[in-house]
Order: sequence, then structure tokens, then C-alpha cells
Amino acid sequence: MKLSHRTTLIFLAVSGILLAGSFLFSRSSRHLKNGQPIFDDLAGRLDSHPASMTTPGPQAFDGQRALEDIVTQISFGPRIPGSRSHARVVSWIQSELKMAGWSTQLQSTRYAGHPIENITAFRSSQNPQVILAAHYDSRIVADQDTNPAHHTQAVPGANDGASGVAVLLELSRTLPEDIPPLWLVFLDAEDNGQIEDWDWILGSRAYAAELQVSPQAIIIIDMIGDADLNIYKEYNSDPLLTESIWEQAAELGYMDVFIPEYKYRIVDDHIPFIEAGFPAIDIIDFDYPYWHTLEDTPDKVSAESLEIVGNTLWHWLTQPNR
Repeated sequence: MKLSHRTTLIFLAVSGILLAGSFLFSRSSRHLKNGQPIFDDLAGRLDSHPASMTTPGPQAFDGQRALEDIVTQISFGPRIPGSRSHARVVSWIQSELKMAGWSTQLQSTRYAGHPIENITAFRSSQNPQVILAAHYDSRIVADQDTNPAHHTQAVPGANDGASGVAVLLELSRTLPEDIPPLWLVFLDAEDNGQIEDWDWILGSRAYAAELQVSPQAIIIIDMIGDADLNIYKEYNSDPLLTESIWEQAAELGYMDVFIPEYKYRIVDDHIPFIEAGFPAIDIIDFDYPYWHTLEDTPDKVSAESLEIVGNTLWHWLTQPNR
């Protein structure tokens, strides 16, 4: 992600507070090269990566377990698109989701000349009312490192990439089944803008271009593991959805983390969905001194920060009439 200096981005207004009703309408059909519409008739294709036959019951969100998921991702190495480490994390994410009782579908495509692999996780064939997403790739170069000798090395991405994945995986293990239909989406190729032949948010652009359902809310989480966590409202995000999440955080006593003030305008994975007409927000702590450096390592994140964000989303998703 990056800060945007554009001030002309149009906010798309939504009417009323988000409802928990299940009526969702289909979007116009878009197809992949092989003619298969993406994210259409999921019920007919659950065998793409079926869930485990034994579905665990709901549990409390465990920040320590989420932190362990960050350590696991870092152990694979930088998750650069097309690399072996990237392939390993894709397989691992799918395996973790399967053990938690979720089925997955892999969107393998190309966008702007680059291979994209986005993972969608779901527990039923119903269209989602909410999509909760995070990117799992890491940046090719540590170009913000204070040591110029490090600028050609890949970023570990403990906070920028692995933290969002960790929260989504822990939610997959702990969310009860009797909530409105939800998709968990793991987005590829977010983090390589301002590099020759690359751009920001390629995975989410590919995903939004093929999305055929109309969720009532799309929530992006990014860089939310910082041990010194400060999450401000983001200017490009849908204001009603933002207010709803921040109210939930305040109810849980997290006002010192979910700060009720606007600070940044950021180009992140919520932008393609906003441009497509969806209510979408970015939950991000951009005050992270190790951004795009070799110091973005597991010791810079904390179980407490992961648990604060995870608990906020867990309670927001499970509230009646959400």
C-alpha cells in the first residue's frame, strides 16, 4: 500500500446502516480465459478444496496463536509472487482453512502481466454479506530501509502481509457458524508498486474485476500487528462502515487503538472495490517505522495487537442485526 496524493477520489455513498438481511443480487457476468465465471455457483465446486469433515466449534480469538501464524509465514521466506515461498504459503493457508472447516477456491489468473493467485474461503454456498480480506504477499525490495545496501533485498513482511493473514486464519477457527454468510479472501500481489513493471494492488484489482456477488461490506485489514498499534480512520474508506467498526471497537474498550480521527488517504486493496461500487474500508496502522524494511520481523508485532483487531472483527461479525 502507499499514501495517495490524489484528492479527487469519489466517495460512494451508501444509504442506511448495514443490514443483516440475506438478499444479494448478481453482478454482470465476467469470465476468465477458459470461459468459467469466477465465484459463480460455488456450491457446485466445493471440491476445489473441500473443508475437513470435522468442523471445530467456536472458540475465543487467540492472539498468541495468531502470532504463531506470523512466525510460520516468515519461516517460508519472503512471499514474492512466483517464488517457492509464495507457493508454500498458498498451500499452507488452504490447509489451515480446511482444518478449520472452510472450503477454498483459488483464482489463478494474470493481471497487468503478472500471475495472480487469490484465495477465497467459505463455509456455505450462500453469497456473502461480508468479505473480509488481507494480502499475503510481501514486497520484492526493502526500498525504505535506512541502509541502502538492503534496498535490493526482499521484505520479510511480518506486519505488512503476515499480520492480516494471521487474523483471518484465527477468525476462521473461532467464528461461530450461525453468522451471516462470510467470505475470507487472501489477496495476492498488493505490495509492489513503484517498482518497474509492477504496480500496487494487482491482486485486488483482478479479484474485483471478476467478482459476481454484491456483499454489503468489504473490510480490508493490513499492517495491524504493530506492537505500538494506532489505527486511524482512513479517508478513502466508506464512512458508514468505518463508523460501525469503530463503534464496535469502542464498545470493547479499544478507543486508544481504534482512534476516532482521520489521518491518512491510502491506496490499498479496498480501492478496487470502492471503484466497483462496494462499501469498503481499510483497517490499517500506517504509523509503522519498519514499513518496507528488513526490520519488518515478528519481534515488531504483538499478540495483544492481533487480538484487539481480531476481537473487534469477531464481535462485529457476530452481532445480531449487523
